[in-house]
Amino acid sequence: MSIHDTRLRALRAEMAKTDTDLCILGPSSHMLWLTGVDPHGDERPVLVIVSQDYAGFLMPALNADAARQNTALPFHTWGDEVGPAQALSDVLTQAGATRPDLSVVLDETMRADFALLVLDALDSPRRRFTADTVGRLRGHKDAAEVEALIASARLNDDAVRAAMAQLKVGMTERDVQAIIHDYYKAHGAQPEFTIIGFGANGAFPHHHTSDAVLEDNMAVLIDTGCRIGGYPSDMTRSFWFGTEPDEYRTIRATVDHAVKAAMAAARPGVKAREVDAAARGVIEAAGYGPKFVHRTGHGLGIDVHEGPYITATSETVLEEGNVFSIEPGIYLAGRFGVRLEEIVVLRKDGPEILSALPRMLDL
Repeated sequence: MSIHDTRLRALRAEMAKTDTDLCILGPSSHMLWLTGVDPHGDERPVLVIVSQDYAGFLMPALNADAARQNTALPFHTWGDEVGPAQALSDVLTQAGATRPDLSVVLDETMRADFALLVLDALDSPRRRFTADTVGRLRGHKDAAEVEALIASARLNDDAVRAAMAQLKVGMTERDVQAIIHDYYKAHGAQPEFTIIGFGANGAFPHHHTSDAVLEDNMAVLIDTGCRIGGYPSDMTRSFWFGTEPDEYRTIRATVDHAVKAAMAAARPGVKAREVDAAARGVIEAAGYGPKFVHRTGHGLGIDVHEGPYITATSETVLEEGNVFSIEPGIYLAGRFGVRLEEIVVLRKDGPEILSALPRMLDL
């Protein structure tokens, strides 16, 4: 049985548990995870529709031959000259979706016009999004996924080491970004994203890497990730270029303690908000609570940001096999920011860090 057959069987089991009649996914990471199909995305409707007894694609005819290389599921094709209405009706009929009041799970990431097309074709559906079906299943990383994430993380480690080794006064943020991206490409990976923040730019959590110049005695923040084997990495390190002042050392140690507190709190059965509270409590106790301006973490898988989300309000119960970031930060506007980020896989006895690069790096 293929991995996608296994995932389809698991989805149907979750649909049975949640009293779900129909699961409808658009061209997205959800579709890729479930079927292996990653179709060209444009305005032509593409859907995979799953019931307990049937699973099939609504697929534009011009994309069908390419998509068939990756799945054995049946296709209901349509051409531009006739439109998708009849093909959609056919797949819904095959899926047994003709009675009223169906409980429908809808891909929250699909185009709105795709979603409305299928909802309008159903009779009074009750709809929700994928959190308790596809989303929950994607939150459980299997051994192969974890190995792929580790491989991406370790390559990311090496790229950051390469950049740190070449730092010098007069470099721009873009120069450092280029070193990292060149390292990725030379080792078979693709850049996913890179934030380089010198000095005050590090106080913007989502700073856009710029032509700012590195000077002696300046804070440096590197938040970067690559993609290899279909899976990304994500890591942030903060350090001082030059002679580290006491205030920066104290703040960085506080953020490191917040990471450790969150990791100590992260266990199967714990709510995500408790992990956020553990990190936030350390920073608040140090007097920097208002300077921690974002959630503690996010899941990582096919997408860089996916569930579970480690927020102050999340009631999500963490489970063994979840992979997520722990990334508290303190941001002092006009001066510098410190963020330390680890990606962890949750084991039965707690989190395991995927990266091998120390958090408290010094040049």
